[in-house]
Amino acid sequence: MTPFARTYLTGTSSFLPGEPVDNAEMDRYIGSINRASGRIKQRILAENGINTRHYALDAAGNSLHSVASMGAAVVRRLIPEGEPIGFLAAATTGGDAAAPGLANLIQGELKLPPLETVSISGICAASMGALKAAAHAVESGAARSAVAVASEFPSRLFKASRFVDRGADVDFDAHFLRWMLSDGAGGVALSSQPAPSGLSLKLKWIHQKSFSGDLATCMQVGQSPGNRLPGYLDYPTLAEAERAGAFDLRQDLRLLPNLFDLGLHEYARLVKSGDLDPSRVTWFLCHYSSERFKPLMQKLMDEAGLSIPPDRWYSNLSSKGNTGSASIFIMLDEFYRTRGAELKTGDQVFGFVPESGQFTVAYFLLEVVDAQSAPEHARPTHDLDTLAPPPIVPTDSLAPSVSGMLKDLMAIWHDYRSAVFRTDLARAILDGSVQRADYLAWMESWIPQVREGSLWMRRAVSSMGPGLRPLAELVHTHAGEEQLDWQVLYADYRDAGGLLPLEALRMNPGGEALNAFMHAYAARPDPIGLLGGIYVIEGTGQRIVPTLMPRLKASLNLSPAVLRFMAYHGENDQAHMLRWLEAVKLAAEHVPDAAGQITRVAESVAALYLQQWKHVPMQETRQ
Repeated sequence: MTPFARTYLTGTSSFLPGEPVDNAEMDRYIGSINRASGRIKQRILAENGINTRHYALDAAGNSLHSVASMGAAVVRRLIPEGEPIGFLAAATTGGDAAAPGLANLIQGELKLPPLETVSISGICAASMGALKAAAHAVESGAARSAVAVASEFPSRLFKASRFVDRGADVDFDAHFLRWMLSDGAGGVALSSQPAPSGLSLKLKWIHQKSFSGDLATCMQVGQSPGNRLPGYLDYPTLAEAERAGAFDLRQDLRLLPNLFDLGLHEYARLVKSGDLDPSRVTWFLCHYSSERFKPLMQKLMDEAGLSIPPDRWYSNLSSKGNTGSASIFIMLDEFYRTRGAELKTGDQVFGFVPESGQFTVAYFLLEVVDAQSAPEHARPTHDLDTLAPPPIVPTDSLAPSVSGMLKDLMAIWHDYRSAVFRTDLARAILDGSVQRADYLAWMESWIPQVREGSLWMRRAVSSMGPGLRPLAELVHTHAGEEQLDWQVLYADYRDAGGLLPLEALRMNPGGEALNAFMHAYAARPDPIGLLGGIYVIEGTGQRIVPTLMPRLKASLNLSPAVLRFMAYHGENDQAHMLRWLEAVKLAAEHVPDAAGQITRVAESVAALYLQQWKHVPMQETRQ
């Protein structure tokens, strides 16, 4: 039992792909696989009570969505535009890839800023693991807000094409789930505060327990029946693994009754311990996989004196189907949308999620509150954004002011780099969708910007007084080394197919703003703050460009001769950064507020240079 004192569900969402598919239409999507299919289908559908469900593939078996894209659709609806999120937990039984985790794939799809993530792999109760992880992040103060999401796409495993070479060699356990499971995603938003108006659901507790050490596996995918190999990767080839049935999603129905026995007795413990009072439960959200199990559960609860009246049960199994780990979130979303108006402060919503994988049961209790009724002790007692930063420990080789400044610059760089990688241009390069026209447009705005670099550096040198002569000499040397770099970049542009003459090239709005700032600052007396700008600019060449260059080269099939400028900076900017550090130390020796000036200019240059990246016109936006 994990109690929570200040965690609230402030939003619910779900995504169900395509139009509802009724029982008669199911064969168009997953099809019969042998002569027994039709008979088994009718038997299972007559018992499970599912009338419609959703599939994320078309009638030809083509995937129309992915696990990540469905999960991303849910998260997008839960997070208001521009609002930060501190923690993302995502659950699934089978992701689009074996690695990386689903939470990371969703973050990447949505281009979310850096945040803490956790990916949960499991079956139905995996969603409760995600909810618990997200709730812990909020409860502990590690995040003000969090999202828990679950997404499932089992129909990819059910396509008749996967069974075409096996004929009658498909047993009932493999048949069973083809007519039970379907696709979809759902999730909830969590916050350390109730919603500013209206009602919220306060999370009272989550209780989750696995009995995997007691019983054999009941539901699994990845192992073939009767084979002693550990899993599908142990076969000589994946094709052999599939022929052996290792990719069949299977359920051993002979073991299944144990799940309800475990669930009932664990529920009885919750009541006996005083954590749950059935008479106070206003609504019971129960994830069961088949309507035939509901009367059995009701009878067992009645006989144990633990019953919750049938009119307080809520399920959308008949219309939304069984979507595995996503089911409870999809159910909660529909419940809140359709019954939310009936809720009142103090109502309790009790949830139960059994999992037949190797037997896990999970429960949660929510209580309806409004902003005014939330107790003061449930509010956050601290705010991480206002906590004092850790003390700066100076290194042996750097003055305390320089050491502290470097820590500040690293924080500025950290945010800048992440923002650059989320621009349209960088994303297109990283995901392989960049076009040659995008690269040329980037060069056309970048070349004149690079050309100006040595000019504002020389202006800065002329603005430095006699006391900064050693620093001026370093900057002068650097300007001399880079004064012809733009010519290399322009040659790369022409070799890649660029047609504009040099005099026709123009900086984009972000580049114009950056250039104007650098020239204006360079004209100030002793403009040592420009060292902060150089840190960001040189860091871009040293750390961002080398990441993008191989992807750019592969996507556009560019010759190394076309990327000479990027290659040079990726290899040599480390030496430039070492020279920059010497310049910083010189500045700190002669100017008391050197660290503050350098940090402030770095912040400005990072913001302006980011705009240069954002304003590169992409082919898609030009059409």
